[in-house]
Amino acid sequence: MEILQLPVQLLEERIEQELEKNPVLEMLETEPDEDAPESLNEESPATPFEHEEEIQVGESKDHVEDFQIAEEFASNYVDTINEQPTRSQNWIEDAVDRHHDAMANVPTPTQTLQDYLAGQLAWFDISKELREMTVRLISNLDSNGYLPSSLGDILGMNATDEEKELAKQALTLIRQLDPPGVGARNLRECLLLQLKPDISFYDILRAVISDHLDDLKHNKLPLISKKTGFSIPMIQEAMIELRRLNPKPGAMFSAKLAPSVIPDVIVDVDDEGGYHVHVDDGRVPRLHINNYYRDLLSQRETTKEAREYIKQKVGSAQWLIDSIMQRKATLTKVAQAIIDHQTEFLENGLPATIKPLKMQQIADKVGVHVTTISRAVDDKWIQTPQGIFPLKRFFSGSVAASDGEEDVAQDAVRIKLREIVDQEDKTKPLNDEDLVKALDAAGIKVARRTVVKYRQAMNIPNSRERRVWNE
Repeated sequence: MEILQLPVQLLEERIEQELEKNPVLEMLETEPDEDAPESLNEESPATPFEHEEEIQVGESKDHVEDFQIAEEFASNYVDTINEQPTRSQNWIEDAVDRHHDAMANVPTPTQTLQDYLAGQLAWFDISKELREMTVRLISNLDSNGYLPSSLGDILGMNATDEEKELAKQALTLIRQLDPPGVGARNLRECLLLQLKPDISFYDILRAVISDHLDDLKHNKLPLISKKTGFSIPMIQEAMIELRRLNPKPGAMFSAKLAPSVIPDVIVDVDDEGGYHVHVDDGRVPRLHINNYYRDLLSQRETTKEAREYIKQKVGSAQWLIDSIMQRKATLTKVAQAIIDHQTEFLENGLPATIKPLKMQQIADKVGVHVTTISRAVDDKWIQTPQGIFPLKRFFSGSVAASDGEEDVAQDAVRIKLREIVDQEDKTKPLNDEDLVKALDAAGIKVARRTVVKYRQAMNIPNSRERRVWNE
């Protein structure tokens, strides 16, 4: 389970760790002899354990005892044994390539909002005290550029009047810095700080932002028009200018980079159009147990302590080799079962064609426990003719049809609901009951409560808030 859950990048790291600490484990640099056993097991001929008790894989020892055994073993064979695994030139070159790949994927450190703001203070001729107070307030800004704490909370109960005045000056200075809107306490202040007298519809925007943000959120344009005296068309034009303002001026400095993705499974298409999967283990080194340590176990002059030490290390190595092989077999079976179920999506690439699928279905088909399926697909990616996707993407819940017929995939409901809302007449938007009827006409029969649930989950406003007002 431990090895099965690892994606290919972490599996590489796990193998590298074992190679560093286990001297009996080595990488195969050439294709193995077909007649030679790849690992130690019951079918391997001439096993060095035929006169010894069975090795218990994963058997643990007291750390102090293990250290003493290793130390004594090393001292007895100091002239012949190097605990560090032998590295071939090919292995070294591969390691260098992996290191370069890793360095290329390391994101460049990005400048923080605090660093960016503090750097601008060099533009101002200010006192040392004001500079220090300004930096102090800058450090209290949140990721959006807001100052969530009051000056009193930041300064503390024992702040002097001089410190309070200095803090006010510092906050005024911060609000002059770039990006516009930083240092605000809330959305209203943030937007007002970005308004300049020369901006289009300045008077309308100032009135709406100051007193009618909640009304604007609920699309109550007639009410705003009545209270402000501005016409609905003028308010609508002002809203275009409002959307150019940044409600989160600091967010651009905390944008997360998308991690690089290496697929664990690849889908191939045969000549007859069938889909077959294989685990991409080209990055995973082939492992075997060093023959030198096999020979030591069969030699009578090998001490009991050395024999026990080697057994433990061989058991650990054998466990890793077997686990990697089992990981490949399990992942292949699971991925093939998933692909067999989602063939329609592979053929056309439409998200709506992803069929309802639960992990229990794949577990029943493959003949394993559902937790095995969960670990097999966790953080794994699959390369298909339609692109690279996380394996979990192909598991889709279902929505019970209102008429008791076949369940509908959740993705199909979401996609069709979005399409209907995007194409509706915005002067007469569809209410939830109308959306149920529109989905029914498209062949998707769901209850009204289901529509409400998905509309809210997709952040689709209700019909009143989606309405475009005409005077």
